[in-house]
Amino acid sequence: MDITGYYSQTTLSINCLRIGIMNLKGSLPLLILHILSFGPNHGYQIGKLIYQWSGNKLEFREGTLYPALHQLEDQGMIALMQEKTTSGRRTRRYRLTDLGQEQLELNLEEWEAFSQAVNNVLNTIPENDHHT
Repeated sequence: MDITGYYSQTTLSINCLRIGIMNLKGSLPLLILHILSFGPNHGYQIGKLIYQWSGNKLEFREGTLYPALHQLEDQGMIALMQEKTTSGRRTRRYRLTDLGQEQLELNLEEWEAFSQAVNNVLNTIPENDHHT
């Protein structure tokens, strides 16, 4: 199940730079699933945690974050829980489903392989001039 195509036209703000999310293909769903693996959370708080845990480098705006949450919900990866507070106000929190946990484990393995491959390329210094 590929959930990355949806994000190809959205953008991510990194240190005041705007880059296409396709450069970080699949990272937002992975980050959301990871955060929800620690317990249910509000959409706003998920975005805030991504920002904080990334050392204030990754900031997904509402126009990117909430469509991602809705798509993950539609795919059965996360579920929306609506609750009433003691003041009678309704709150909405997302939780990871069993399917979402399975997808998270798969995505983590893929991310590790991908990032290792990229690091291998970036850390390679050719012995001879192979630019031609």
